[in-house]
Amino acid sequence: MEDIKRNLHWKKNVSLFLIGQAVSLVGSSLVSYAVMWHVTLKTQSSVMMTIFTLATMLPMLFTSPFGGVWADRFNRKYVINLADGSIAAVTLIIALCFSFGLENIYLLFICSIVRSFGQGIQTPAVASFIPQITPKSQLVRINGINSSIQSFTMLGSPALAGVLLSIAPLQTILFIDVITAIIGISVLAFLVHAPKVKQEEQSFPKQSYLSDMKEGLTYIRAHKFIKRLFVVAAISSILFAPADFLTPLQMTRNFGTAVWRLTAIEILFSIGMILGGLILATWGGFKNKTITFVFGNVICGFTILGVGVATNFWFYLGCMGLCGISVSFNNTAVMSILQTKIDEDFMGRVFSVSTMIPSVMMSLGMVMFGPLGDIININIIMIGSGIGLILLEVYVFTDKILREAGE
Repeated sequence: MEDIKRNLHWKKNVSLFLIGQAVSLVGSSLVSYAVMWHVTLKTQSSVMMTIFTLATMLPMLFTSPFGGVWADRFNRKYVINLADGSIAAVTLIIALCFSFGLENIYLLFICSIVRSFGQGIQTPAVASFIPQITPKSQLVRINGINSSIQSFTMLGSPALAGVLLSIAPLQTILFIDVITAIIGISVLAFLVHAPKVKQEEQSFPKQSYLSDMKEGLTYIRAHKFIKRLFVVAAISSILFAPADFLTPLQMTRNFGTAVWRLTAIEILFSIGMILGGLILATWGGFKNKTITFVFGNVICGFTILGVGVATNFWFYLGCMGLCGISVSFNNTAVMSILQTKIDEDFMGRVFSVSTMIPSVMMSLGMVMFGPLGDIININIIMIGSGIGLILLEVYVFTDKILREAGE
């Protein structure tokens, strides 16, 4: 019966959900780029970039476990909107502070911390909600389409953020984020209809959050492929951290501080993600999803290596575009493997752990690599992380359990 409900009008629900989330993402992307560039251009410091990274990533560690439990206990629509609304409220407060002249870089760090807390709750709920309204046979394509929509949405964000920063104060971008969040919340609340799942149809057992978390961890330990996939994701996150957070600083040191260059690398990366998502939406990837993941990560490793050796800005841009394609392949493949293999009752908790992993490990990566960026050439860091990522995929390709999980 639930399969019938899920398939009835599923295209309309999925479309509305993805569109609403894309609108909300526009504002979030503007804030992300604007704050990152503000910190980069004002400080020119790897240490400050490390602090910004920790403020952006680490708080998710504390809220993701609860976000996963809530996604499994309660109506996921409410969980998503509660997180989105809380982020919008804090962003509004920071925007008002800047409007009244209380401009301080540490207020932006506080804003990033709170947004990270909210993302830790929202991300596992969104990841669990998509398979709730999508037939399993269509998950790879829907995830590919979702990746392309998000990338297309983010494509214009760097350019728009650059224009707005040059003609308007930072708080203007913060106010825009509040408006787009309201639109996303309204679409999900009033237009998207989802079939009920078990936690909504029966009274939930009276047990503590810690018990729920323990059940989720026990479930993960009982599935070897999840454990190994998470270990690979953890190592990959450490190795990818320099490319994700130090490229703006690397670019300004190697090619100048022009805002259009910062905008260009983000646009090319987004174009790559769009192409990667469209390729997967049309092609569906390799028959074995693990091979798709390995293929994407190998490309990612070579592009990071290319960024490290680039002496020409246009070659640098090309590497960023290819990196975007590879990231789209990676994210879509991993998401599809988990969504098709995990029991629905445990999706929120498993995805909360998958959210925590990049949050913790990329923060750890920046603690390791960030201060080094003020001591040694960032190019050397990029070359080392690219080679490490390529070597990691040799293990993944030869691991029987991970290959079987992707079939």
